[in-house]
Amino acid sequence: MAKATARAGSIEQLLAAKEIVVCCGSGGVGKTTTAAALAAMAATRHGGRVLVLTVDPARRLANALGLEGFGNVETRVPDSAFEVAGVKPRGELYAAMLDTRQSWDDLVHRHAPDKATETAILENKLYQNFAGRFVQSHDYIAMERLYEIHASGTYDLVIVDTPPTRNAVDFLDAPERMEDFFTSRFLRLLIAPYKSRLISLASKPFYQVADRILGTQFLQDIAEFFILFQSMYAGFVERARSVSELLRDRRTTFIVVSTLEAAPVHEAEYFVSELEHRKLHLGAIVLNKVLPLYFLDPESARVAARLHERAKEVAAAAATSDENEADVARVLDEVAESYLRFTVVAQREAEQRNELAASPEVVATVPYFDADIADLGGLLRLGAKIW
Repeated sequence: MAKATARAGSIEQLLAAKEIVVCCGSGGVGKTTTAAALAAMAATRHGGRVLVLTVDPARRLANALGLEGFGNVETRVPDSAFEVAGVKPRGELYAAMLDTRQSWDDLVHRHAPDKATETAILENKLYQNFAGRFVQSHDYIAMERLYEIHASGTYDLVIVDTPPTRNAVDFLDAPERMEDFFTSRFLRLLIAPYKSRLISLASKPFYQVADRILGTQFLQDIAEFFILFQSMYAGFVERARSVSELLRDRRTTFIVVSTLEAAPVHEAEYFVSELEHRKLHLGAIVLNKVLPLYFLDPESARVAARLHERAKEVAAAAATSDENEADVARVLDEVAESYLRFTVVAQREAEQRNELAASPEVVATVPYFDADIADLGGLLRLGAKIW
């Protein structure tokens, strides 16, 4: 992929200059579908190997790509799916969905200092619950997986579909939080008696209270788990710092997806401010379900206003012999008034677009679609609107 030397003027130029694109947004704004559409367009127009990776537990990406299912291992979207959509891609499109437990197991295989430690961690009951259910473990391993995929050099472009906005902020902070936890004073206090028989007088009250609340066996299990994990500490810290550097790299950009409804716009503004605070690159904002531009045409609005004022006069001229003039006038008046209401909403949307356009390199809008997008053809139609 080419490297950026200037601000992008379109989504097409932006994606051509990047290797990682992170799509963020609140729930229900079309973020997953947008990520898949961007990946499909990049594979079709730019070529190369493109991967769309979802870390959203809702598992909507398979339906958006028309796949029966996929998991932690990247699955190629077959050429036949593009043929059905009537296109011949220049490149290859792949999809994967984060399997939290499998990704943690792979991390243990990679960072455990020896086979005995690896087996002990994988068989530890607390690890099994931690890897499969602990929310923060999902956020951290998502970043680990993204780094692993990018570092492999297999793909020219990786597009990441994140959880809803505020969870996506957790996704960004997960490496640092995990590092902080494994170096925290609380954890040192918890495992100290199991690493040494010597407990200071100052620490004894902590262990006495913890033992009464949690039980001796549970404390031992926790201590064993984290002592084992600390054997992989160096790998964790190094990877966490590498991930943070990757997110700030010029090869990485963020796309915020939203609609122009009040709550999603508020969430989009919040995430834009978080990206700016973290000095992360905001490449684009994609606005879905935007009213058509013809509602902003002054002449059309004037026609609607005249029709609203002269509905009875127009009805008298337009009504046929078997139509009641009053009925025709009422319909014409309702149509004109409805159009005028849409022009007000369209003006408000235009103002919101202008406000949001202050930060990103690109603002792309997508109109309402008559039907849900459920196949590759629909994704490419959506992608063409953004491109």
